[in-house]
Amino acid sequence: MTAQHQEPPKAQLPDPKEVVKTYAEIAQRASKLITEHMQRQLKQGVATPADELGIAHAFMDMMAKMLANPYKLAQTQMNLVWDYLSLWQHSMMRFTGMPSTPIAAPVKGDGRFKDVEWEEHFLFDFVKQSYLITARHVHDAVSKVEGLPENSQKKVNFFTRQFIDALSPSNFAITNPEVLRETVKSHGHNLLNGFNNLLRDIEAGDGQLRVKMTDPTAFEVGHNVGTTPGKVVFQNELIQLLQFNPTTEKVLKRPLLIVPPWINKFYILDLRQSNSFIKWATDQGHTVFVISWVNPDENLAQKSFEDYLQEGSLAALDAVCRQTGEQEVNTIGYCLGGTLLGSTMGYLTAKKDKRIASATFFVALLDFSIPGELGVFIDEKQVSSLEKKMEQRGFLEGAEMATTFNMLRANDLIWSFVVNNYLMGKQPFPFDLLYWNSDSTRMPYKMHSFYLRNMYMHNLLREPGGITLCDVPIDIGKIKTPSYFISTIEDHIAPWKGVYRGATCLGGPVRFVLGGSGHIAGIVNPPSANKYGYWSNDGKSLPETPEEWFDASEQHQGSWWTDWQKWVTDIDDRKVPARDPAKGKLKVIEDAPGSFVKFRLDTQKKA
Repeated sequence: MTAQHQEPPKAQLPDPKEVVKTYAEIAQRASKLITEHMQRQLKQGVATPADELGIAHAFMDMMAKMLANPYKLAQTQMNLVWDYLSLWQHSMMRFTGMPSTPIAAPVKGDGRFKDVEWEEHFLFDFVKQSYLITARHVHDAVSKVEGLPENSQKKVNFFTRQFIDALSPSNFAITNPEVLRETVKSHGHNLLNGFNNLLRDIEAGDGQLRVKMTDPTAFEVGHNVGTTPGKVVFQNELIQLLQFNPTTEKVLKRPLLIVPPWINKFYILDLRQSNSFIKWATDQGHTVFVISWVNPDENLAQKSFEDYLQEGSLAALDAVCRQTGEQEVNTIGYCLGGTLLGSTMGYLTAKKDKRIASATFFVALLDFSIPGELGVFIDEKQVSSLEKKMEQRGFLEGAEMATTFNMLRANDLIWSFVVNNYLMGKQPFPFDLLYWNSDSTRMPYKMHSFYLRNMYMHNLLREPGGITLCDVPIDIGKIKTPSYFISTIEDHIAPWKGVYRGATCLGGPVRFVLGGSGHIAGIVNPPSANKYGYWSNDGKSLPETPEEWFDASEQHQGSWWTDWQKWVTDIDDRKVPARDPAKGKLKVIEDAPGSFVKFRLDTQKKA
């Protein structure tokens, strides 16, 4: 039979036995989860829903203000109607084959509408534009309500965006062309698989949905992430201190101590050899030390911010000096680690201790007047409610903090995985960065309460004597140490203008650099990648405002890492023979990355 007479291949229908088996498994698992949920509810009792975030109050206040100005509300509705009429006209022209300019288009980089059908098929194009038009008008209507208090306005803006993002047509099987194609192709197996994935993630969260972002079995700390060779040379209740093996015959005389955030694991700076800041710094001749924080439980509930100072940064500094015999150390603080580093420097300045010879702040806030969208979650009512929960457990659960951060970028960190895992029925792609992102850590009750109240709520770190640590009033304005601040232009956790304000609080010479991208990608940006670029301003002093600084800045290609290396070696480039961690004054405890960093909460079952 010739090719032109060949019958088209018949569609391969799923095996009925397999379908029945799958349904039976799903039913059994779903029934078990429902039973466990009911038992938990009966045990806990029925409680009146609490508005801990103040969302209901904020929206009620917004509606009252909007109804007080009916003309503006009517104008907003008319604008929406006119846009819909324009969209209808556009769609009719597309349907008849006539060219037409879109009424609404997604912003550059919006991955929700990357499938070609969103543009080429007039129906999906209509659905997409209808959503974008509605989203824009809803956002515009609530974003600037006259007379609405600033805190309520921020909550309304944030949670309206969450609502808008959730209702995207890309999140529903019937309106997502990619999901529809897969459903037809697999005869609905993708939805069955997706439901299985959903049950799996609920089971993994012990009744709470824990959206799986990557394959946790694809990575192992110390095996294919966090692999830079070194030794653990010091340990106490809160930290392990790692010293990495040298890769050069000579090293800089001043060792380098990195203070990472305790909210995440340090290996964000050591994911792979190709993008590891730790490996790169070692190759540049630094003797690199890094703190690895413990993942605390209820036994460490009373550990305070002062304890993190004494047993964390100060203990690490003491150990570095003992191990190397040096009394001058270069330091780096990443995010919360930078806040702790600034506090440590304020403490040491008051003590006339000059061991910190230079300080670098990675996307770190010292001034919290611009907290970004995290400020939505921080007010008296919310912090008090959180403190009650932490007091009962002894800590803030890492998954709760991770969910908060994920909400800041919901389309990328929540809804994209909902579509992939539950609608497409696929397994998440193995990705080292998302593996690290899922590797959350707890916050001890006493420490986290101090941090939220004194930093975020009252912004006391920047005030002379605003906080007292170990009986020492802290005044960061008296810090004369040369300092380097790197922020990133798209940072949603530590907004760059807020980081800039903190940089102006110090009393010594400060170099401020603004990198491309965001909180993670903008920092983990090796020179070999040649991505993002950065801005610098070589003025003798920092201008008063970030806007003035930016207007006079110069943009550069490549990574800010090389700019930092030049800055730190211009201060002191003296060299000494390479330091072997095993031959220092401190006893080796174990090989890097150590045992603290290997403890993962998402592999633990709740009691």
